[in-house]
Amino acid sequence: MSTSALGRWHAMVEARDPAGLDDLLAEDAVFHSPVVHAPQAGRRMTSLYLRAAFQVLMPGDFRYVREIVGENDALLEFECELDGVSVNGIDLIRWNSAGRITDFKVMIRPLKAIHAVRERMAAALQAKG
Repeated sequence: MSTSALGRWHAMVEARDPAGLDDLLAEDAVFHSPVVHAPQAGRRMTSLYLRAAFQVLMPGDFRYVREIVGENDALLEFECELDGVSVNGIDLIRWNSAGRITDFKVMIRPLKAIHAVRERMAAALQAKG
């Protein structure tokens, strides 16, 4: 995920539109959910979870508040509110030399926020399933 790929991710988030997501994900991408024990492997599953996250977290005031970028990875801290619950979390993203996301890990705090996100993500994933 070169700077241009990170820019593409930010553009999708800013537009609240995951349309370019499949092109940004590597075929062997893995998604690590804050509420599901097993990693979700493959472009299709990673895309499914990230699209649900767009639906759940981004209609409101989702925003990145800090960014730490390395050569092959980035940590993006975010904040938003879900029905009065303050959500604070990080997206830990790794990419390959082709500029495609290979690993996407989400961590959320506090516990009340995890419960709120889990409930809404389960509903969104079931609707997409």
